[in-house]
Amino acid sequence: MADHPAPPVGGPLVTGSEIARLAGVTRAAVSNWRRRYEDFPAPAGGGVNSPLFDLASVQAWLDKQRKGQDVSEEVQLWQALRGAYGDDMIGGLAEVAHLLADHEGEASAALPTDAVRLVRQLGDSGSPGDVVSSLTERFTDSVRRAGSDQVTSPRIVRAVRHFAGEVSNDATLFDPACGIGTLLLTVGPELGPKRCGQEIDPRSARFAQLRADLTGRADVDVLIGDSLRDDHWPDLKADLVVCDPPVGSPDWGREELLLDPRWELGTPSRAEGELAWLQHAYAHTAPGGRVLMVMPASVAYRKAGRRIRAELVRRGILTDVIALPPGSAASHALPVHLWHLRRPPSPDDAAAKVRMVDLTANDPDGPMEPGTGQTADVPLIELLDDAVDLTPGRHVEESHRDYTTEYQALRRELVEQARLLAELLPALTAGAGPSTLEGPSVSVADLARAGLVEYGDPEPVSVSDQLDTDYLRGFLRNAANARRSTSASGTYRLDGKGARIPQMDIAEQRRYGAAFRALQEFEERARRVAELSKQAAALARDGLGNGALSPEE
Repeated sequence: MADHPAPPVGGPLVTGSEIARLAGVTRAAVSNWRRRYEDFPAPAGGGVNSPLFDLASVQAWLDKQRKGQDVSEEVQLWQALRGAYGDDMIGGLAEVAHLLADHEGEASAALPTDAVRLVRQLGDSGSPGDVVSSLTERFTDSVRRAGSDQVTSPRIVRAVRHFAGEVSNDATLFDPACGIGTLLLTVGPELGPKRCGQEIDPRSARFAQLRADLTGRADVDVLIGDSLRDDHWPDLKADLVVCDPPVGSPDWGREELLLDPRWELGTPSRAEGELAWLQHAYAHTAPGGRVLMVMPASVAYRKAGRRIRAELVRRGILTDVIALPPGSAASHALPVHLWHLRRPPSPDDAAAKVRMVDLTANDPDGPMEPGTGQTADVPLIELLDDAVDLTPGRHVEESHRDYTTEYQALRRELVEQARLLAELLPALTAGAGPSTLEGPSVSVADLARAGLVEYGDPEPVSVSDQLDTDYLRGFLRNAANARRSTSASGTYRLDGKGARIPQMDIAEQRRYGAAFRALQEFEERARRVAELSKQAAALARDGLGNGALSPEE
């Protein structure tokens, strides 16, 4: 097999998708080239799932294979921005968007000369909106492959659009953590709605506003600031609030905002910043308006948020919880949820149930519409238990349980196990007394030294045909031996070397051993009967309570 050519050191790196754009093919074609051609350039960086390749080596290989094409101006611009801005690509994109919006204006000093030239050429030859959209797509794709939460993933955007449903042209949309405008600008019809956003990162807010302007979206206003600590939209009441909030940060301003009126469902703990964002979004929702919030799956069951979850349910505010497929988020494979809230126009219009949707078994690129057995309409009263667990999978599975079949099977097994239990208890008669251990006996330590016993795991075992293992273990559990095998700290050691067993011939040992073996099986069966009894009683109680079961007439 030929060796991969070693990539030059220090050159610009590209992803597989960027190679596909460069060559004018699909990503699948690039993956196929890597498998098929032994001389395809080896990765020069990145990880196993997101390799990066040296641009010069790739271009040379494409030319050699006659698969290449002239590097487009857009690709040249992207590479120039990557070289100049590195990890601050949002800043670079904002400068490009600013230059596209003010074509004759002075370019930022941070933009390389060749980048300025390319921006002006692209602006002259095509639509500035198309240029900024294409660069945004490249950026989103590169962030997704790097596994970052910097931008809402396309899969989550698709899910939010789907579950938001139809949005009217005269609606007001709001995103209090809008980033570069990914959700704010893509949910709802392209033209018509009034869109308001706030973003703490000035570069992202600037780029989001310029994206809106360049793509012809009128009535879009993105403000810079921390939405929780410094709300720039105090009087805004939106028809739809969408948000993919920052997660996992304990510094969301709790100490400064303890008495904030937005916490009408309860003041979130330091660990529940997501519930602060949720209530902020709900505070900006008009009567009849809705919230679609991207949430980590753990928010549905964490103990610290139980009281706020209970209020959401009790007041009929929460209408849907959707568990998205693993892989929907950019940075990890764990499932995330969409929480759908609605502000009731009146107390009589509050939700009476919560629709649970579990898509965790689906392909993240598959259909969003739930299939058979993936939804459950759960009455509020069933959610208001000690845990207030809003995990969809738990409730969907419960709602599709076949109580009748499961209860009948449990009952049959319980009856059979109880019958066998009675048969296992050995018939015993009065013994001759006194205690068998007060007669001739031998210590386990002596038996071990004689090679008749080995200390197994967890119990000793006979290795001689002159000693019955069940007989040995049965007498080791005798109360007197139990005392000998218990340390001063109260720890019980079944293999205690101080234990003693009576001396009997092998026939008598086997008679006792059979009784001890039956008692052991009896105890194991009794534990199984107890377990089945508990399961059957709980299932029957739940089934009678939810109408799945009824008493026989």
